[in-house]
Amino acid sequence: MILSITDPAFLFPGISLLFLAYTNRYLALANVIRALNNNVDDEFSPNRISQIQSLHMRITLIKYMQAFGVVAFLFCVLAMLSLMLEQQHSGEVLFFTSLISMVISLLLSLTEVMKSGQSLKIELDRTHVRKSGPSKRKS
Repeated sequence: MILSITDPAFLFPGISLLFLAYTNRYLALANVIRALNNNVDDEFSPNRISQIQSLHMRITLIKYMQAFGVVAFLFCVLAMLSLMLEQQHSGEVLFFTSLISMVISLLLSLTEVMKSGQSLKIELDRTHVRKSGPSKRKS
């Protein structure tokens, strides 16, 4: 397979869009964490502890998603540089490494999306307990 210098360049828009999406997810989680900290009660409920653990895991996943995205971008640039210097084999290896890094980033993103569904379930459970609590007391 002969790799052209423009082949790795095709990844640039995709990587940029992923960074934008990852940053938006990070900022949304940061806002949730700030809101959670502003509404701290005197007691920590099991629900609140579950929420904090879930948010911590998701922030960690986003950090690694971004890191592997940066690695993918760097290897993509190095692949282009190698191809410019007519180092075909090195360019191919670097481009392949870039693709692997991007796949890892995307798999981490999928994991984070799945965790976000679990986070919503925790909040829905809390809402359900809050709504069903007073009605049980009246009976």
